Amino acid sequence: MAKQAGQTRSVRGSRSGRPIMALLDLLGRRWALRILWELREAPLTSRALRTACDEASPTVLQARLTELREAGFVELGDGGGYGLTTLGRELCEMVMPLHRFAERWKR
Repeated sequence: MAKQAGQTRSVRGSRSGRPIMALLDLLGRRWALRILWELREAPLTSRALRTACDEASPTVLQARLTELREAGFVELGDGGGYGLTTLGRELCEMVMPLHRFAERWKR
């Protein structure tokens, strides 16, 4: 299915369909930030990600990784490991300091 002119890609599962709202909707999910945070250093296999993120279900993790891939934040590398795209790295640089501040504030 071809994209029509002027059409923008939105995050799957977004209630609004608008890119900015879809991005905020995705980032509002704690698991999304957790996966991005774990991938900031190096690519990880889905098994290593499951362990790092305390995710018991491989099916749920795969669905989450698929959503992050469709949003353009995560990519599957040649060796089978997941890593951040350039967009994902930029997002981590912008959002993670705020995330750490929010985590400290809650204590």
